[in-house]
Amino acid sequence: MFYPLEIKPLIGLSDMLFDSSMAEVEKKIGKATEVQLIDDIIEFKTTVWHYWEEEFALFFPEQNNQMFNSVEINNITTLLWGHRIFDFKNKKIIALFKSKGFMNFETEQHDWGENSLSFDEACIDFYFVKDKLMTINYSKPILFSQVLITQN
Repeated sequence: MFYPLEIKPLIGLSDMLFDSSMAEVEKKIGKATEVQLIDDIIEFKTTVWHYWEEEFALFFPEQNNQMFNSVEINNITTLLWGHRIFDFKNKKIIALFKSKGFMNFETEQHDWGENSLSFDEACIDFYFVKDKLMTINYSKPILFSQVLITQN
């Protein structure tokens, strides 16, 4: 396992690149603690590899040929552009992203109690409870043509 974990928006996690195969991922980081199949919607079947002790999960959607395409991470030692991102509050994350050229963002209050901060251009969402960062979800860029293919 590679520590600390490093978020690389639009690229991958640490030295693991988006669109890596399951075999490539397993070779780099080992077997997952738990494997889950999400199949509620036929067109969006996804295999999720949970690494509970390391506090992250990797997603391998069927429509992406089960290649690694997104991450959910809760590990507080995680780095983003050299910063321990879980130490940051909402406004500091916005300033960091603006410094990297990501000017547009959205915020939302969710019914389940979390607030989210999203940078669509970077394909990343931050989830907060009372201004404390709890979870980060991010993915590879999804091309408009891929969306059309899955809808037909």
